[in-house]
Amino acid sequence: MIVIGIDPHKRTHTAVAISRATGELVAEHTCRARDAGHGQLVAWARSLASERVFALEDCRHVSGRLERFLLARGERVVRVPPRRVAGARRAGRSGGKSDAIDALAVARAFLREPELPSACLQGAEREIRLLVDHREDLVAERTRLQNRLRWHFHDLDPSLQIPASALARSCWLDRLERWLGRADHTRAQVRIAHEELARCRELTRRIRELERELAHLVADEAPALLELPGCGSLTAAKLLGEIAGIGRFSDERKLAKHTGTAPLEASSGRHQRHRLNRSGNRQLNCALHRIAITQSRMHPPARAYLERKQAEGKSRREALRCLKRHLARTIYRALDATREQKTTSTHGPDTVPALT
Repeated sequence: MIVIGIDPHKRTHTAVAISRATGELVAEHTCRARDAGHGQLVAWARSLASERVFALEDCRHVSGRLERFLLARGERVVRVPPRRVAGARRAGRSGGKSDAIDALAVARAFLREPELPSACLQGAEREIRLLVDHREDLVAERTRLQNRLRWHFHDLDPSLQIPASALARSCWLDRLERWLGRADHTRAQVRIAHEELARCRELTRRIRELERELAHLVADEAPALLELPGCGSLTAAKLLGEIAGIGRFSDERKLAKHTGTAPLEASSGRHQRHRLNRSGNRQLNCALHRIAITQSRMHPPARAYLERKQAEGKSRREALRCLKRHLARTIYRALDATREQKTTSTHGPDTVPALT
C-alpha cells in the first residue's frame, strides 16, 4: 500500500507517493489544478498500486475541489492539518523548501497520525460551513465599518456618545442618519459617514438573513444539538460545519482528539498527570468552550459537575476542560444518533447495522 501526499496550490498540485510500510519514496508527480490534471493524478496513482490513500493538506478552498474530485471516484482521502505538516517538515532530514518536500511532509505526517479522520463528500454540512464562514466575514467587515464610523462621529461631534453595540441596532442607525441629515453635506467627512452608515445597515440586514437561514438548516440537520443547553443555532452551525460529517469518526475519542479536548498524558515517574491539548481544530474547541462557559452559568448539572471536579483538587480551568471533554462525548452521541435515524428512514431498518 502507498500513501500519496499532496501539496495543493492554485495552479498546480504536487504529489509524492511513499510506501506505507517503509516510508520509502516511490514516485513524484505534478499536475495542473484543473479537472483534466486531477484525472491524470488519479490515473498516475492507480498505476502505482491497487491500494492507496491520498493524504491532502487541508487548505480549505485551495484543496476542496481536488478532494471532491478524488472522493467522487471512490478514492480514500485524509485531510492533514497544516500544523501537522509543519512538524513533519521540521523533523525531516533533508533541508530546503519545495512543493515536493512539502508533499513528502504531508505523507509522513499521515504516517505518524494514521487515525486522522477520512474526508467524505459533504452535503448540508458543507453548505452550513460556507454560510457560517460568509457570515463571519460580513461581521468582521461590519466591525471595521463601525470602528471607522465611531471615529468619524467623534471627529464631527465629540459630545455625541454612541453606546457599545449601538451601530448594529436599527434605532441608532436611524438616529445617526437623522443627525447626519442636519450636518453640512458639503464636507467630505459627512458624505463618507453617510456611505458607511448605509453599508453598515445593509451588512446588518444580510447578517440577520444568514442567521435565520442557518437556524432553519440546523433545525433540519441536527435538532438534537439545539436541545443541548448553551448551544444556540450559530454554535450548532459551527459544530456541524467543522465536524463535516460525524461518520468520519469511528468513536467519540477520535472526535475529542480532533477538537483538542482530549487531554494529553504528561506523566513522569511517580507523577501521573495530564496537560492541556493545544492541537486539534481550534474552531471546534472554541465552540465547545462557549457551550461550557454558558452551562457553567446557567445549567445546574454542569455547575454541579464543575464543583465536583474542583472538590477533587482541580482548578477552575481544569474543571472546564473536563466539561468540554464531556460535551465532545455528548455531541458525538447526539450526531451519531441523528445519522442513524436518517439512515434508517432512508434505507429501512433491515439495512442498518446495529449500534456498537
